Amino acid sequence: MTVMQSSSTRLPAPTRTLLLSRGTPEEKRQELLTYFHRTFDLYERLFDCLSDDRAWYSKAIPLRHPLIFYYGHTATFFINKLMAAGMIDTRLNEKLEAMLAIGVDEMSWDDLNDAHYDWPAIDAVRDYRGQVRQIVSEIIEQMPIALPIDWHSPAWVILMGIEHERIHLETSSVLIRQLPLAWVSPQPHWPACPQARRDRHRVPANTLVDVAGGSVLQGKTDDTYGWDNEYGTLRTELQPFKASQMLVSNAEYLTFVADGGYQQSAWWDDEGWRWRSYTEATQPTFWVGSPTQPDALRLRLMTEEVPMPWDWPAEVNQLEAAAFCRWKAAQTGERIQLPCEAEWVRLREQVPGDQPEWTDAPGNINLAYWASSCPVDAFRQGDFYDIVGNVWQWTTTPINGFEGFKVHPLYDDFSTPTFDGKHALIKGGSWISTGNEALKSSRYAFRRHFFQHAGFRYVVSRHQETMSQNPYETDSMVSQYLDFQYGPRYFNVDNYACKLVEIALTVSERRGRALDIGCATGRASFELARHFEQVVGMDYSARFIDVALQLTRGEDFRYVTAEEGDLVEYHQVRLKDFGLDSALAQRIQFVQGDACNLKPQAGRYDLVIAANLIDRLRQPQRFLEDVGRMINPGGVLLLSSPYTWLEDYTPKENWLGGKRENGEALTTLQALHRLLAEAFTPLAEPQDVPFVIRETARKYQHTLAQVTLWRKR
Repeated sequence: MTVMQSSSTRLPAPTRTLLLSRGTPEEKRQELLTYFHRTFDLYERLFDCLSDDRAWYSKAIPLRHPLIFYYGHTATFFINKLMAAGMIDTRLNEKLEAMLAIGVDEMSWDDLNDAHYDWPAIDAVRDYRGQVRQIVSEIIEQMPIALPIDWHSPAWVILMGIEHERIHLETSSVLIRQLPLAWVSPQPHWPACPQARRDRHRVPANTLVDVAGGSVLQGKTDDTYGWDNEYGTLRTELQPFKASQMLVSNAEYLTFVADGGYQQSAWWDDEGWRWRSYTEATQPTFWVGSPTQPDALRLRLMTEEVPMPWDWPAEVNQLEAAAFCRWKAAQTGERIQLPCEAEWVRLREQVPGDQPEWTDAPGNINLAYWASSCPVDAFRQGDFYDIVGNVWQWTTTPINGFEGFKVHPLYDDFSTPTFDGKHALIKGGSWISTGNEALKSSRYAFRRHFFQHAGFRYVVSRHQETMSQNPYETDSMVSQYLDFQYGPRYFNVDNYACKLVEIALTVSERRGRALDIGCATGRASFELARHFEQVVGMDYSARFIDVALQLTRGEDFRYVTAEEGDLVEYHQVRLKDFGLDSALAQRIQFVQGDACNLKPQAGRYDLVIAANLIDRLRQPQRFLEDVGRMINPGGVLLLSSPYTWLEDYTPKENWLGGKRENGEALTTLQALHRLLAEAFTPLAEPQDVPFVIRETARKYQHTLAQVTLWRKR
């Protein structure tokens, strides 16, 4: 198919991703300044598409913040990272930088967040962005630059902000696409592709192409900015496989829909069928109309609806793509599935070069052509079409770090929260993927129910991806903690969470804000809410936080406990069974966080409870130093721990106690007195508090934790 250039009224082509070692420092400074300005301008032009104030302040989907948040979020990111890097020492607007800094993206499709936010005015955010632009521009013009730029360079912090904004350019465009059509308006600088086959019977048939097996080596080595999960190495040995020549088109996907694919659970895995049942989906989200009248179907683009372009790629989530593959496998008798990441990398070898060196983009990517998808046979790349560009391509691979993975200290939560076995990688980029997203080394992942500008191609392959999950978030662990925190008393031992709160209340004089860190499924947080005006429950495990949020919404949570062998017992938790109502629950904010990387807090706490935490941290001393700064003078720190130091959790050199120092025994209690002496006063003699954790009907853990209380001077 002939490729047409888009309208001359479109935005100027974005600056390509910077090469980090070529040229002189002053040339690189100018390139960086231009790249920043182009990115900032491009992002703001996206919001030209909003034609109604409701588009700014209403949630496009219940699981994400409204667009006013994202408009300001990318600017606050610059300020927060510059502060963290010590490149500035004064905040620009503390209120905005707190409100717009962190947007909790969805954990599950039914994780509704109805919290009220007093969002700022559009003009206030626009003015703030202008001030940030000036500050960042001045920093770029004045900061030292040495080549090559690496992730310890000041310029890396600027690039982090730029590439972060380019990510949100894409994710915000997806949210705009899900707003009511009356609230948005097409813009000439965001032109949709004019090419489309409106007759589905004229769409070229997809075919399978043989791909040689071999060794695939992954890991970023190019001279561009990268996110932490791109570095390291992974070698995969692939057997020969076949891959579809084109992305699955709307016409090809219609055959699955018309055959009752959304009504038959056989084609869906458990997660997929739960999502389909919950949403009552009968066709792809961006299709408008009824699948029973396919000739009348329309497609929702970013700012308009058009008659169905049957030769454009079907845009679905990973659950839908995988269901299609199971259905097609049954139709053909072949092992059809989504490709793994390594198989996509093998295909990527057919596309020469990479984005910084392209004279012309080889596909519908980097905003080189249109602000929409285009026909699946428009861009041939080797033996295939659209290996890169048009839409992202779902894989079977759950994202994880390569061997040698290291967290960047200024953005420690970019990747690690997604290493849970529940976030599938997307590859190849879409029409609006720019900057780092358009590189062959890019690695982005979303929950499998998530909507992006994403479609898929299929493969015939015997490769089976390992679906590893974070062991701290397995269902059995969640069930055990639910039973520990909400279950019955065993051997006449008091509920541990309730007992700790009871002890804390004997010495806590002020009842403003409390922090329950390492909150697990949240029982102590709920108990604290009976007595404190505001409570924050924090845990590293997103799965635990997910459970606590569900309970907060007043929903029942069902779980099983092991009896013996394969036999289980069924339970459910309801807050009302513990005398806790929705009003109390609304005092609590549950957040995912790392105790060894605590973020600056807008306010301090009158009480912090850290239950059975310090001997499960990789850096317990760092935690104690950080948490001390978060407590008000006169506030209380409660620590409880059985001091079971294990190298599985804490490197031995980081143990607080339970070891010898200069040949003499050092207990954890002695170490705590030493570490806390400067800022805290001990309130009472330590006391042992028992707790019991049930493993099976006849096996229990009986433990004594030492509880110490400290008042901040």
